[in-house]
Amino acid sequence: MNNISFFCLTLDPLHEEKIKSLSYIPVGLGKNNFSKNTLNDKDGKNISYKNPFYGEYTFHYWIWKNYLDKINTDWVGFCQYRKFFIKENLQSNNLTLKNLNQVIVKNIDNSYSNYDVILGKKFLVSNYKFSKIFKNHFRKFLLNPSLLFSEKKRNLQLHFELFHGKKNLELATNLLDQENKEGFKNFMCNETSFNPHNMFICKTKILKDYYEVIFPWLEKCEKVFGFDNLESYGLKRIYGFLAERFLSYWFQKNYSVKELPIIVKSLSDYRNL
Repeated sequence: MNNISFFCLTLDPLHEEKIKSLSYIPVGLGKNNFSKNTLNDKDGKNISYKNPFYGEYTFHYWIWKNYLDKINTDWVGFCQYRKFFIKENLQSNNLTLKNLNQVIVKNIDNSYSNYDVILGKKFLVSNYKFSKIFKNHFRKFLLNPSLLFSEKKRNLQLHFELFHGKKNLELATNLLDQENKEGFKNFMCNETSFNPHNMFICKTKILKDYYEVIFPWLEKCEKVFGFDNLESYGLKRIYGFLAERFLSYWFQKNYSVKELPIIVKSLSDYRNL
Protein backbone atom coordinates (compact mmCIF):
# COMPACT_ATOMS: atom_id res chain seq x y z
CA MET A 1 0.00 0.00 0.00
CA ASN A 2 1.30 3.45 -0.93
CA ASN A 3 1.65 5.56 2.23
CA ILE A 4 2.75 8.80 0.55
CA SER A 5 1.17 11.48 -1.62
CA PHE A 6 4.01 12.42 -3.96
CA PHE A 7 3.62 15.56 -6.07
CA CYS A 8 5.78 16.15 -9.14
CA LEU A 9 5.88 19.73 -10.43
CA THR A 10 6.31 20.71 -14.06
CA LEU A 11 5.91 23.62 -16.48
CA ASP A 12 5.20 21.38 -19.49
CA PRO A 13 1.81 19.73 -20.16
CA LEU A 14 3.62 17.02 -22.16
CA HIS A 15 5.04 15.69 -18.90
CA GLU A 16 1.66 14.82 -17.38
CA GLU A 17 1.44 11.20 -18.56
CA LYS A 18 5.11 10.57 -17.84
CA ILE A 19 4.64 11.79 -14.28
CA LYS A 20 1.65 9.50 -13.86
CA SER A 21 3.70 6.58 -15.19
CA LEU A 22 6.10 7.20 -12.28
CA SER A 23 3.16 6.93 -9.83
CA TYR A 24 3.42 10.60 -8.91
CA ILE A 25 0.68 13.24 -8.82
CA PRO A 26 1.25 15.74 -11.66
CA VAL A 27 1.24 19.45 -10.81
CA GLY A 28 1.19 22.08 -13.55
CA LEU A 29 2.73 25.49 -12.86
CA GLY A 30 3.24 28.53 -15.03
CA LYS A 31 1.14 29.90 -17.87
CA ASN A 32 0.63 26.73 -19.95
CA ASN A 33 -2.73 24.96 -20.01
CA PHE A 34 -2.86 21.58 -18.32
CA SER A 35 -5.59 18.95 -18.29
CA LYS A 36 -8.23 18.90 -15.59
CA ASN A 37 -6.51 15.82 -14.15
CA THR A 38 -3.46 17.86 -13.21
CA LEU A 39 -3.32 19.87 -10.01
CA ASN A 40 -2.25 23.50 -10.27
CA ASP A 41 -1.76 26.63 -8.18
CA LYS A 42 -4.53 28.70 -9.82
CA ASP A 43 -7.74 27.36 -8.25
CA GLY A 44 -9.24 28.46 -4.97
CA LYS A 45 -7.21 30.76 -2.77
CA ASN A 46 -3.88 31.22 -4.51
CA ILE A 47 -0.84 33.38 -5.25
CA SER A 48 -0.15 31.93 -8.71
CA TYR A 49 0.78 35.39 -10.05
CA LYS A 50 3.86 35.25 -7.82
CA ASN A 51 5.17 32.08 -9.50
CA PRO A 52 7.99 33.85 -11.41
CA PHE A 53 9.32 34.97 -8.01
CA TYR A 54 8.26 32.15 -5.67
CA GLY A 55 8.74 29.17 -7.97
CA GLU A 56 7.30 25.96 -6.49
CA TYR A 57 6.14 27.80 -3.38
CA THR A 58 3.02 29.08 -5.14
CA PHE A 59 1.90 25.45 -5.19
CA HIS A 60 2.85 24.97 -1.55
CA TYR A 61 0.72 28.00 -0.74
CA TRP A 62 -2.16 26.47 -2.71
CA ILE A 63 -1.86 23.22 -0.73
CA TRP A 64 -1.77 25.15 2.53
CA LYS A 65 -4.95 27.04 1.75
CA ASN A 66 -6.95 24.51 -0.29
CA TYR A 67 -5.70 20.95 -0.10
CA LEU A 68 -4.03 20.13 3.20
CA ASP A 69 -7.03 18.35 4.68
CA LYS A 70 -7.40 16.25 1.50
CA ILE A 71 -4.02 14.57 1.97
CA ASN A 72 -4.86 11.34 3.77
CA THR A 73 -1.49 9.60 3.60
CA ASP A 74 1.04 9.48 6.42
CA TRP A 75 3.73 11.08 4.26
CA VAL A 76 3.84 13.77 1.59
CA GLY A 77 6.61 14.45 -0.90
CA PHE A 78 7.62 16.94 -3.59
CA CYS A 79 9.90 16.56 -6.60
CA GLN A 80 10.33 18.23 -9.99
CA TYR A 81 10.12 17.09 -13.60
CA ARG A 82 13.92 17.14 -13.81
CA LYS A 83 14.95 16.29 -10.24
CA PHE A 84 13.97 13.14 -8.32
CA PHE A 85 14.80 11.47 -5.02
CA ILE A 86 16.57 8.15 -5.61
CA LYS A 87 17.49 5.32 -3.29
CA GLU A 88 21.22 5.36 -4.05
CA ASN A 89 23.72 7.31 -6.11
CA LEU A 90 23.82 6.60 -9.82
CA GLN A 91 24.53 8.34 -13.09
CA SER A 92 21.68 9.79 -15.17
CA ASN A 93 23.41 9.13 -18.50
CA ASN A 94 21.40 6.79 -20.74
CA LEU A 95 18.83 6.21 -18.01
CA THR A 96 15.57 5.07 -19.59
CA LEU A 97 12.19 6.05 -18.21
CA LYS A 98 11.72 2.44 -17.14
CA ASN A 99 15.04 2.51 -15.28
CA LEU A 100 14.13 5.83 -13.68
CA ASN A 101 10.86 4.34 -12.50
CA GLN A 102 12.79 1.59 -10.72
CA VAL A 103 15.26 3.78 -8.82
CA ILE A 104 13.17 6.75 -7.68
CA VAL A 105 11.60 6.93 -4.24
CA LYS A 106 7.87 6.25 -4.44
CA ASN A 107 7.04 4.87 -1.02
CA ILE A 108 8.27 5.10 2.56
CA ASP A 109 9.26 1.71 3.92
CA ASN A 110 10.12 0.58 7.44
CA SER A 111 13.77 1.57 7.06
CA TYR A 112 12.67 5.21 7.41
CA SER A 113 10.52 4.66 10.49
CA ASN A 114 12.93 6.54 12.77
CA TYR A 115 12.85 9.67 10.60
CA ASP A 116 10.36 12.50 10.21
CA VAL A 117 11.81 14.15 7.11
CA ILE A 118 13.78 13.19 4.00
CA LEU A 119 15.92 15.85 2.31
CA GLY A 120 18.35 15.81 -0.59
CA LYS A 121 22.00 15.20 0.20
CA LYS A 122 23.76 18.40 1.18
CA PHE A 123 25.22 20.71 -1.43
CA LEU A 124 28.65 22.09 -0.50
CA VAL A 125 29.12 25.79 -1.36
CA SER A 126 32.67 26.37 -0.11
CA ASN A 127 34.28 25.01 -3.27
CA TYR A 128 31.41 25.22 -5.75
CA LYS A 129 32.75 26.49 -9.09
CA PHE A 130 35.16 28.56 -7.06
CA SER A 131 37.03 29.86 -10.10
CA LYS A 132 33.75 31.21 -11.50
CA ILE A 133 32.79 32.85 -8.22
CA PHE A 134 36.25 34.41 -7.94
CA LYS A 135 36.09 35.69 -11.52
CA ASN A 136 32.67 37.33 -11.08
CA HIS A 137 33.32 38.66 -7.58
CA PHE A 138 37.03 39.53 -7.77
CA ARG A 139 36.61 42.74 -5.75
CA LYS A 140 35.01 40.84 -2.87
CA PHE A 141 38.01 38.52 -2.62
CA LEU A 142 40.48 41.35 -3.16
CA LEU A 143 39.06 43.19 -0.15
CA ASN A 144 39.04 40.02 1.93
CA PRO A 145 41.86 37.72 0.68
CA SER A 146 41.38 35.30 3.57
CA LEU A 147 38.35 33.97 1.66
CA LEU A 148 40.79 32.40 -0.76
CA PHE A 149 42.32 30.22 1.93
CA SER A 150 39.55 29.56 4.44
CA GLU A 151 36.72 27.26 3.35
CA LYS A 152 34.95 27.98 6.64
CA LYS A 153 34.66 31.65 5.69
CA ARG A 154 33.10 30.67 2.36
CA ASN A 155 29.90 29.87 4.23
CA LEU A 156 26.23 29.90 3.25
CA GLN A 157 25.95 33.59 4.06
CA LEU A 158 28.78 34.54 1.70
CA HIS A 159 27.42 32.26 -1.02
CA PHE A 160 23.97 33.81 -0.75
CA GLU A 161 25.32 37.35 -0.82
CA LEU A 162 27.44 36.64 -3.91
CA PHE A 163 24.52 35.27 -5.90
CA HIS A 164 21.50 37.06 -4.42
CA GLY A 165 22.65 40.47 -3.30
CA LYS A 166 24.71 41.89 -0.47
CA LYS A 167 22.77 42.56 2.75
CA ASN A 168 19.60 40.91 1.37
CA LEU A 169 20.04 37.88 3.62
CA GLU A 170 20.46 40.11 6.66
CA LEU A 171 17.36 42.13 5.77
CA ALA A 172 15.31 38.95 5.34
CA THR A 173 16.63 37.21 8.46
CA ASN A 174 15.72 40.20 10.63
CA LEU A 175 12.08 39.68 9.62
CA LEU A 176 11.91 36.19 11.09
CA ASP A 177 10.14 35.49 14.36
CA GLN A 178 12.34 35.51 17.46
CA GLU A 179 12.34 31.72 17.69
CA ASN A 180 14.08 31.33 14.33
CA LYS A 181 15.97 34.58 13.77
CA GLU A 182 19.14 33.76 15.69
CA GLY A 183 19.07 30.09 14.75
CA PHE A 184 18.84 30.79 11.03
CA LYS A 185 21.51 33.49 11.26
CA ASN A 186 23.89 31.06 12.98
CA PHE A 187 23.06 28.37 10.44
CA MET A 188 23.94 30.62 7.51
CA CYS A 189 27.12 31.89 9.20
CA ASN A 190 28.46 28.55 10.42
CA GLU A 191 27.43 26.06 7.74
CA THR A 192 29.00 25.50 4.33
CA SER A 193 26.34 23.17 2.90
CA PHE A 194 22.56 22.93 2.65
CA ASN A 195 19.89 20.54 1.36
CA PRO A 196 19.09 21.82 -2.15
CA HIS A 197 16.28 22.27 -4.67
CA ASN A 198 13.37 22.99 -2.29
CA MET A 199 12.61 19.27 -2.40
CA PHE A 200 11.49 17.36 0.66
CA ILE A 201 9.48 14.44 1.96
CA CYS A 202 7.94 14.67 5.40
CA LYS A 203 5.24 13.27 7.62
CA THR A 204 2.04 14.99 6.57
CA LYS A 205 1.29 16.26 10.07
CA ILE A 206 4.47 18.36 9.89
CA LEU A 207 3.54 20.23 6.71
CA LYS A 208 1.10 22.68 8.30
CA ASP A 209 3.68 23.76 10.88
CA TYR A 210 6.23 24.45 8.15
CA TYR A 211 3.78 26.50 6.07
CA GLU A 212 2.76 28.56 9.08
CA VAL A 213 6.37 29.68 9.47
CA ILE A 214 7.58 30.05 5.90
CA PHE A 215 4.71 32.00 4.31
CA PRO A 216 4.29 34.77 6.91
CA TRP A 217 8.06 35.30 6.64
CA LEU A 218 8.07 35.47 2.83
CA GLU A 219 5.16 37.91 2.90
CA LYS A 220 7.16 40.19 5.20
CA CYS A 221 10.10 39.91 2.81
CA GLU A 222 7.89 41.15 -0.03
CA LYS A 223 7.58 44.48 1.74
CA VAL A 224 11.37 44.83 1.57
CA PHE A 225 12.23 43.38 -1.85
CA GLY A 226 8.93 43.74 -3.72
CA PHE A 227 8.71 42.43 -7.29
CA ASP A 228 9.35 45.36 -9.63
CA ASN A 229 13.12 45.73 -9.37
CA LEU A 230 14.19 42.09 -9.24
CA GLU A 231 15.99 41.94 -12.57
CA SER A 232 18.57 39.13 -12.54
CA TYR A 233 17.57 35.50 -11.93
CA GLY A 234 19.35 35.52 -8.60
CA LEU A 235 17.18 38.42 -7.44
CA LYS A 236 13.94 37.56 -9.23
CA ARG A 237 13.78 34.20 -7.46
CA ILE A 238 15.03 35.54 -4.13
CA TYR A 239 11.93 34.28 -2.30
CA GLY A 240 12.53 30.75 -3.52
CA PHE A 241 16.23 30.93 -2.66
CA LEU A 242 15.47 32.20 0.84
CA ALA A 243 12.97 29.39 1.34
CA GLU A 244 15.52 26.85 0.08
CA ARG A 245 18.04 27.82 2.76
CA PHE A 246 15.41 28.14 5.47
CA LEU A 247 13.95 24.72 4.63
CA SER A 248 17.32 23.10 5.27
CA TYR A 249 17.71 24.92 8.59
CA TRP A 250 14.15 24.46 9.88
CA PHE A 251 13.69 20.76 9.22
CA GLN A 252 17.11 19.89 10.64
CA LYS A 253 16.45 22.00 13.73
CA ASN A 254 13.09 20.48 14.54
CA TYR A 255 13.02 16.92 13.24
CA SER A 256 14.95 13.74 12.59
CA VAL A 257 16.24 14.00 9.01
CA LYS A 258 17.34 11.34 6.53
CA GLU A 259 19.27 12.43 3.44
CA LEU A 260 18.93 10.79 0.03
CA PRO A 261 20.54 11.54 -3.33
CA ILE A 262 18.71 13.63 -5.91
CA ILE A 263 19.20 12.73 -9.54
CA VAL A 264 18.98 15.35 -12.30
CA LYS A 265 17.14 13.83 -15.25
CA SER A 266 14.55 15.77 -17.24
CA LEU A 267 11.35 14.12 -18.40
CA SER A 268 11.76 16.17 -21.58
CA ASP A 269 14.53 13.73 -22.53
CA TYR A 270 11.88 11.06 -23.06
CA ARG A 271 9.80 11.65 -26.18
CA ASN A 272 7.42 8.78 -25.58
CA LEU A 273 6.35 6.61 -22.69
